[in-house]
Amino acid sequence: MGVDLDPAMLDAARRKDPQLQWICADLASLDLDTRVDVVVMAGNVMVFVEPGTEAQVVERMAAHLVPGGRLVAGFELGQALGLDAYDAAAGAAGLVLESRFATWDGDPFTPDARYAVSVHRLPTA
Repeated sequence: MGVDLDPAMLDAARRKDPQLQWICADLASLDLDTRVDVVVMAGNVMVFVEPGTEAQVVERMAAHLVPGGRLVAGFELGQALGLDAYDAAAGAAGLVLESRFATWDGDPFTPDARYAVSVHRLPTA
């Protein structure tokens, strides 16, 4: 399934893959009443959420994970949201950093990286 607040983006997604479930909703208040193994926020999602709602978004995504599930998010660094704030939001949501990469291809993350793909896990116990 995919979620976006922009109906035009959802229309484009439906054209590309009409088999998937597409939902129009705000990630900061999302409640799908379901749990999944993985939530992926690709394409700078965290950079484009309403400023000030970043921690809410992370909390809502974590709320949709099964124990042991993973939240994977990639976003450009140097924007309003930094990794310290993102990691703090993930920690507050009960998530633990499992790994971090500089690209979606798995390139090693270094302090001078301009992009980060972070994998946080919801502990099983």
